[in-house]
Parts: sequence; structure tokens; C-alpha cells
Amino acid sequence: MNEGNSLRIAMVAGESSGDLLGSHLIEALRQHLPQSLSADFFGIGGPKMEAAGFKAEWPAEKLAVRGYAEVLRHYREISGIRRKLLKRLLADPPSLFIGVDAPDFNLWLEQRLKRAGIPTIHFVSPSVWAWRGGRIQRIARAVDQMLCLFPFEPALYEKHGVSATYVGHPLADLIPFEPDQEAARERLNLAPDTLVFALLPGSRQSELHFMAETFIETAKLLQLRFPQARFLVPLISRETRTQFENELWRLGAQELQVTLLFGHAHDAMAAADAVLVASGTATLEAALFKKPMVILYKMSPFSWRLMRRMKYQPWVGLPNILSRRFVVPEFLQEDANPANLAQALGNLVGDQDVRLRLHKAFTALHQRLRQQTTDKAAIAILPVLLRGSDSGGFNPANEFPRQETTQISTQISATQTDQACSH
Repeated sequence: MNEGNSLRIAMVAGESSGDLLGSHLIEALRQHLPQSLSADFFGIGGPKMEAAGFKAEWPAEKLAVRGYAEVLRHYREISGIRRKLLKRLLADPPSLFIGVDAPDFNLWLEQRLKRAGIPTIHFVSPSVWAWRGGRIQRIARAVDQMLCLFPFEPALYEKHGVSATYVGHPLADLIPFEPDQEAARERLNLAPDTLVFALLPGSRQSELHFMAETFIETAKLLQLRFPQARFLVPLISRETRTQFENELWRLGAQELQVTLLFGHAHDAMAAADAVLVASGTATLEAALFKKPMVILYKMSPFSWRLMRRMKYQPWVGLPNILSRRFVVPEFLQEDANPANLAQALGNLVGDQDVRLRLHKAFTALHQRLRQQTTDKAAIAILPVLLRGSDSGGFNPANEFPRQETTQISTQISATQTDQACSH
């Protein structure tokens, strides 16, 4: 239970991108809460959230599994964690629960918490516009407020009576409109005139299992075509770094001009001339860095058969989805072979007109997504906190002095007016 003027906010983030979003949201919420209130954040999160003062009862890495076959192998452990967390939250209800992405884990949890009277927020809409659109009905039963990163998403939820707010994408706030390639190369000890490819094979061990070999063999072909090229491979953890190193040795690629980085994905993209990237948030990051890219993805044959049947549109990469057309090439499953990928990347770095067109398209996308996301998200969350609940959730009548409640309500109203005018 809450003690004095302290709020307890439970959160679950399931992977590195969710960890980043969660850490910025924690900082923004602390800034927007009245001075008389403090907040404790706890649940499941990663190192960035912990650095922001979050107490991780389980690490986010436990949930970082993608694909049906991969989830099935880890189902018992993941399900056990979720039930233990639910039991704790029902026994000692938090002021608010915020699920950051990880929809398969969080929506199950949110539905049961909402039923118990605990306010629920989901930050990052599941891709109902891409596949499994029937989840909107489940979402309506699970969340009090959906925070959307992309401008077309709120309208989809409003049709089903789900309160949703477009908050933009935090990466668009973080990444500058004109990244400094020269400075990034200096930080990475790369000569200004070097041809540089960034290789981003994913943040999960399961992704590297299916794609590391393809990335390495593609780099070998590119090295034959461009002998002076350098390759940057940012990896998120010691486990994924070891996994990639082992593949380099297994494939006899010790002579490849490759630099493995522990993190530093943004430096790698800023320094690169072109990017080979696994489908996911990193594709959007590459677009915000205005980089020509080739997108690929591979998974188990079983997962691929299911995913292919359920997707609604022809694109998987976020730059293409947001542009509603194939701005950059995508290669999936069997088509994601080294020959196709190396050919496409080589064509991109050699075509100045295409590079200029991509830079223009990605700049326009960046402008649409830059919305001061975490501030908007924090302010959108405040009304849910203010409503509270009588079953252990946050009750503003007890926690907020009248003057501070008025100030917050005025701030929310002004923000909502600005959003309405901008639309």
C-alpha cells in the first residue's frame, strides 16, 4: 500500500527497446508529479531503468524471446514469472501499472489488474495494424489508456472505444536531425574516407541463432567487392557478443574487417554509410539516422509459417510501414540470403541519387515522429492516476493537495488542447 505521499508504480519492460522507453518515462513522470509526491518504480526492467531508480525484481532479458517456437521453449519460466508478479501486485496493489511493450506478457497481466481495480497503462501499441488485429478487443478489456508511438494508431483504437493518445517516438527526440558522421567515426577510430557498414543482427540470442551466419556471410561478400570496407557490429550483451564471436570462428571469418562493439549502436549507425539490420526498432533508428539500409529477418520455419498467414500488409520494416511503401529493400526468410543482401547493400552505397531521396524521406519521417514523447506520455498518464480506484489504486483525493490537483488538471487540459490543434 501507499505510505504518506509516496506512489508505487509497477512496470514491466521486456527487452532493450522497452528498457530505454521505460527509463525515459520514469524520469519524465518524476518531473511532472507535484513536489509533495514521490514515486517508487518496480517490477521487470533492464539496466537503463535501474539506472533511473527502478527496482527490477526480474531482469527484462527473461522476456526477450521472439517467435512462437522460441516462446514455447521458455513458456514455463515466463508464465511462472508472470503469475508470481500478478500475485504480488494483487496482494499489495500499486498506484498504477504501466506495461511497456511486451504485449503478450503485459496484456494478460493488465487485464487481471484492471479487473481488480488497479489502473493500467500500456506504452507502445501492439502492431494490431500489421497482424492479429483481433487483439484490440482484448486490449479494451485490459487497459485504461494506450500510449501510441505512431500517428495512425489512435484512430484504430477509438473505433473500438479504447482511450489512446499519440505521443510520438522517443527515439525521434533523442536522435538529431543531422547526425554527425565525422564525430562518430572519430569516436570509433575510423578514417573519414573509409567505407563503413553497420551490421545489426538483433538484441536477442534467439535472433542471432537464426541470423548471425547470414550477417557474417553477407559481410564476406561485401569485403570481396569492397576490400577496404569496415564492418561495425554493436551487440547488446556479453552473451550475444560471445555468440557472434563463436560464429565468426566457425565460419572462418577471422580476417573480416569487423569491429564488435558492446552497445554503441547509435555510434555505429551514425558512422556508417549503409546499414544491414534485422527487422525491429533498429530499422526505425537507422531511418532516423538517415541511413540507406537493407532489412532482413529470419526465424524458425514453424514461426514463419504462422506469422506469414497472420500479417495484414506487405511490409515488416518500420520505415516502410510508416511510409506505406517500399522505401528500402526487405528480405525475409529464404530470400534473406547473403547474395541478395550483399547485392542490395552494394547498390545502395553506389547510388548517390537513391541516397539523397532516402535522406529526404527519412527527414520528413523524423519530423512527424518528434513529439517530446516522454513528456506527452507522462502528462497522458496523470489523468489515470487522478481517477485512481477504491480497491487499492491511487486516490488523488487523499494524495494531492487541492492546489496541486488544479495545477495538474490545467496542465493536462492545455496539453490536450495543443494536441487537438496539431491534428
